[in-house]
Amino acid sequence: MKATKQLRPFGMRDKLAYAAGDAGCNLSFGLKSTVQTFWLVFMMLETGLFSILLLLVQAWDAINDPLIGTLIDSDKRKYKMGKYKTYVLIGAIGLVVGGAAVFLPFPNATTVVKAVLFVLGYVIWDAAYTVANVPYGTMLNLVTENNEERASLSVFRSIGGIVGNLVPGIILPMLIWNKVTFDPANPTWFLDKIEIPEGAESAFAPENFLNNPLTGEAYQAGDKVLSPLTGGQIEVLLGENVFIAALIMGVIAFLFFIFMIKNVTIRGNEYAELNSEGEKVNLFKSFGTFMKNRPAVGCTVAAMGMFLGMQSATTANTIMFATHFGKASMSGLVTAVGFLPMFIFMPFATKLVKKFGKKEVASIGSIAGLIGGAILCVFPLCPKDVQLIVYMVGLIFFGLGLGFYNCVSWAMMGDAIDYQEWKFGKREESVVYALHSFFRKLAQGVGPAAVIAIMGTSLIGYVESLGTIGQSAQTAQNMCWLVAILYAFSAVCQFVGVTLIYNIDKKTLAKMNEDLAARHASAE
Repeated sequence: MKATKQLRPFGMRDKLAYAAGDAGCNLSFGLKSTVQTFWLVFMMLETGLFSILLLLVQAWDAINDPLIGTLIDSDKRKYKMGKYKTYVLIGAIGLVVGGAAVFLPFPNATTVVKAVLFVLGYVIWDAAYTVANVPYGTMLNLVTENNEERASLSVFRSIGGIVGNLVPGIILPMLIWNKVTFDPANPTWFLDKIEIPEGAESAFAPENFLNNPLTGEAYQAGDKVLSPLTGGQIEVLLGENVFIAALIMGVIAFLFFIFMIKNVTIRGNEYAELNSEGEKVNLFKSFGTFMKNRPAVGCTVAAMGMFLGMQSATTANTIMFATHFGKASMSGLVTAVGFLPMFIFMPFATKLVKKFGKKEVASIGSIAGLIGGAILCVFPLCPKDVQLIVYMVGLIFFGLGLGFYNCVSWAMMGDAIDYQEWKFGKREESVVYALHSFFRKLAQGVGPAAVIAIMGTSLIGYVESLGTIGQSAQTAQNMCWLVAILYAFSAVCQFVGVTLIYNIDKKTLAKMNEDLAARHASAE
C-alpha cells in the first residue's frame, strides 16, 4: 500500500507564495485603466464606439468566469502539479501574449481595424486572465482550513495585489507620458498627435503655442510648454512604450506565478465531490443558490461598487491629471500616496480580525471610506492651488477604508463559500468564486464604459480627437467632479455591502465552523 505523502505545516512560505500569485494577477489587471487611456488618448477611438466595445468585451469577460469556474469544478483529471496549479500555469502563459496584444500601437489605422484589434486583443488577454485568476482565488480555501490562517492568507493576497499594482499604477505613467518642452527646431510637433475639429483651426494655430499663456513671454529652449486653454503643462502619451511595458510586465507576472506554483501547498482535496449527492454542477441552479447566499451577495455588492467607482475613476483620474493639473505622469504616484494608510493597517490586520472579526473590521473601514468620499466631493470647489492637497486628504481616508476591506475581503469571500455549504449542503468553490468574479467583471465593464460615454456628452465635453492636449478648462473642471462622484459612489457601495448585507459576524462564523466540522467528521 502506497504511503500517504506528508504535507508540510502551513507557514510563511505559503503566505509569500500566495501573495506572489496576486502580484502576478495584478501586474496584468493593473493595466485595465491604461487600456482605456491608451485607446482613448493614443488610438483616439470615438467615445461612443469605445464605450460600446468596452461594454461588449467586459460582458463576455463576466460570462466566461462562471463558465470556466464550472469547467474547473467538473474537471476530474489528475494533473501532475494538481488541477488548480495547472490551470494557473496555462493562464499565466496566455497573459504574456494577451497583455501585449491589447496594446498594439497602430494609431493611423482605420476605425474598423482599430475596433477589431481592440476586441481580439482584449478577448485573448481576458480569457488568459480568467483561466489564471479563478483557480488562484479558489485555492485559498484549500491551502488551509484554519480560519485565522485564511485571514492571514487574505492579508498577504492584498499585499501581493498592491505590489502587483505598483508598477502599472506608479511607474508606468512615468514611462508612457512625455512632458512637452519647447524645441526651437520643431516647436509644435505635438499638434501632429491630435485631429483638430473643423472650425477650431484658429484655436490650435501653431503661433498660439509659441508663448507662455500665463506670462506672455516667448518660450526658450527647454521651457515647459503650457496649454493656452488650461495653463497646465502639455503631456503626450507614448503608445509604443505602452506595448513594450505590457510585454515586460507579462514576463514578470509569469515569474511571480511560477514562484507561487512551486511554493504554495494545497492541503485540501481539489477533486472532492461537487456536492453531497455527487451530481454535476448546474450553473443556473448554482446562480439561484448564489443569490440566496447573503454574505456572497454582500461581498459582491462591495466589490462591484469598488470597481464601478474606482476602476472608472482611475480612467477619469488620469485624464483629469493630464488636463486639469498637467501632471499625468505623476498621477499614479499621487494616488499611491493616498493609499499609504493601507500599508500601515496591514501588519495589524490579522490581530484585529482575531479580536473583532472580519465583518466588524471591514465595517469600520467602510465608514472611513465614506468620510473620504465626502472630502473628495469638496475638492473641486476649492481654489486650484489647494485642490491637490484636499484631493489627497480625501484619498487618504478613502484608502484607509479600502485598506480595511481589501485585507479581509478574500477571507470574507472564503467564509461565504463555507456559508454556501452550511446553508444549502453544496460545496461549489469554483462556481461561487466565479459568480462573484462575474459580477465584479460586469462592474469593471459597465463602469468604465458608462464613464467614457458620459465624458463624450455635453456634461463633461471631452473631445477624443484632441487627446489630452486641447481639452477646454471647463472640461478639465468637469473631470474633477466626475472623479469625485465616482469615488464617493464606491465608498457608499462598500458600506452597504459590508455593513448592511454581509451577515457573518464573529459569533456566526464560530457557529458555522463548528457545525461544518461536525458535519465533516460524521461523513468520514
